[in-house]
Amino acid sequence: MKGYLFLAISIVCEVFATTMLKLSEGFTVIGPSIAVAIGYGISFYSLSLCLKTLPLSLAYAIWSGVGTALTVVLGIVIWGDVFNLYTALGISFIIGGVFLLNQGNGHQVHE
Repeated sequence: MKGYLFLAISIVCEVFATTMLKLSEGFTVIGPSIAVAIGYGISFYSLSLCLKTLPLSLAYAIWSGVGTALTVVLGIVIWGDVFNLYTALGISFIIGGVFLLNQGNGHQVHE
């Protein structure tokens, strides 16, 4: 269970850092630029801790898939990015893929 906690922290920090990346305007705004470095630093450190108990393929699939889906949602909510059938299908496929990987690797997880 600790592995999943570190994975969740990693995902939240990665999504935060990516959001700050947009606000940094090409690293020309100092506050968000510093937040990018801190967010990604915590994210990768937490990801490394979760890999002590979770398989790499499962952890990375969840990290990248959920992070991508959450980033899409934030883009839609905060910056008015387009939401259409393709966006909905893409997010559905990401979630479905993470679910399938979790089912296939679930018996290999060890705490």
